[in-house]
Parts: sequence; C-alpha cells; structure tokens
Amino acid sequence: MAVVLVATMSLDGFIARPDDSVGPIFDWFTAGDTDVHAGDEQRPFRTAPESAAWMREHWGRVRAGVVGRHLFDHTNGWEGRPPAGEHVVVLTHTVPTDWAHYGTAPFTFVTEGVEAAVAAARELAGDGDVTVTAGDVGGQALRAGLVDEVEIDLAPVVLGRGKRFFGEDAPETLLDDPYLVARSRRVTHLRFRVRRVG
Repeated sequence: MAVVLVATMSLDGFIARPDDSVGPIFDWFTAGDTDVHAGDEQRPFRTAPESAAWMREHWGRVRAGVVGRHLFDHTNGWEGRPPAGEHVVVLTHTVPTDWAHYGTAPFTFVTEGVEAAVAAARELAGDGDVTVTAGDVGGQALRAGLVDEVEIDLAPVVLGRGKRFFGEDAPETLLDDPYLVARSRRVTHLRFRVRRVG
C-alpha cells in the first residue's frame, strides 16, 4: 500500500487555471478510442491505449482518496460517486451536512488536519493505495511526510499561471528518478518515489 500524491499537471507546474478550470491539460482523457473506467462505471474515459493501460494498472489499485474541501465543492463531490477507488476522505473545516449525498455516499469528512485525513483513508483502503489530490492538501501531506510516491500525468501545455501542483507552500523534497514512465497521446505518465532522508 502506498500514499500517492497525484494529478494532471501542465509543463509549468499547474493543475488548474486561477478560476479552477483545467483547460487543455485534461485533453488526454478524451484523446483516443479506448474506453476505460476509473472507479465509476458511469463515467468512462476514451483515451489512448497507453493511458488506458496506465489507468487500469495504477488507478485500479486505489481504494481511497483524500481531497480538500475546495475540490469537493468545485465538483459537488462528484455527485456522491468517488472518481477513483471506493471511498473519498474530505479534509474540511466544516462538515457539509446539507450536501444532497451526505450520509449515503462513501465520503468521510475529517476536520482534524491532513494527518487524520490520510490516516482515515489508509484505514478505509486496507491493502490498497491511497491517493492525495495535488494542490494545497497535497503540499500539506508532503510537508507532513505522509507521501510515499508522486504520480504526475504531465500534459504538453503551458498554462502560465494557476493552482500549483504542490500548493503554495511546498517543502523542498528529493524524489528518486522516475521508476515508471509511459508516453501516451497528450500526456506522459510519471511515477516517483519520495526519497526518505536519514
């Protein structure tokens, strides 16, 4: 089981524009003719065969994910269906008890900080992987030493400005050389292990 910091990123290090739109960095999700499902059978991607194989292999091991409240609100919690895996843990200051899917969707709301959120996700994931979505929450998890690996789906796009992959206050961190690399249409998939010091 690994805790993996993950997102699609532009060449200049952004996961979204300042207004949270993703523009062309997600073009790889629809850049092919191979159907692949990531957790939710109702939302297939139609991507290149190389990306489909990557998603089946790596996303197929995900059992729980950690996201921040901002992403949860922006997506309306994916209408109660986890985007990958079986559970979502939302790090928030206030639990959204008025959300239409509250209490019925496999979403857990944690208010005690990123360490508690990752611990809850690890428990839900069992022997599966846990993802932490990049951005400020991902940067917090990295700073707290909770991240084992970093997965970047690198899009051949320069956004110029926006939301940073590692958030606004990422710590200096050494990663090992990429141990997995997959070239595909409109994306290069990369996986790195976080180098443990001492």
